[in-house]
Amino acid sequence: MEVKNLYDPAVKQEIISRINKLTADSKPLWGKMNASQMLAHCQKPLGVATGSHTLKPNFFLSIIGKLFKKQLYNDKPFKRNLPTDKSFIITDPRELDAEREKLITMITAFSEANMSGKPHPFFGKLTNEQWSKGTWKHLDHHLQQFGV
Repeated sequence: MEVKNLYDPAVKQEIISRINKLTADSKPLWGKMNASQMLAHCQKPLGVATGSHTLKPNFFLSIIGKLFKKQLYNDKPFKRNLPTDKSFIITDPRELDAEREKLITMITAFSEANMSGKPHPFFGKLTNEQWSKGTWKHLDHHLQQFGV
């Protein structure tokens, strides 16, 4: 698997094109979220990267996270059904087009200049390249979840 740089405009466009293939009838290949919930879920890590979403610190998870840090941006796909921060879990109904628009806006604005500069609450200090690759990998994981 080639992990791509989400700062690259061509990579952003490829992700956005995949997002635009989702419909309200898109079914997940695994997991519990529907397409609109998945789009809302994908906004959360982007928000952590840019500082608009804050996660509660957890000492235990921050110790363990450093052991798994390379999995965030290495060339191996994320495993299915990994544990998820409670603030990332979306269970309420969402409107697909509204969530798509919000996510695309966040992806379009995602840039090195917009990074929060704060350490990741689970993985610790990340370079801009690690943030970019980890964010792309998360988006790719969930788009594959819906077959796009």
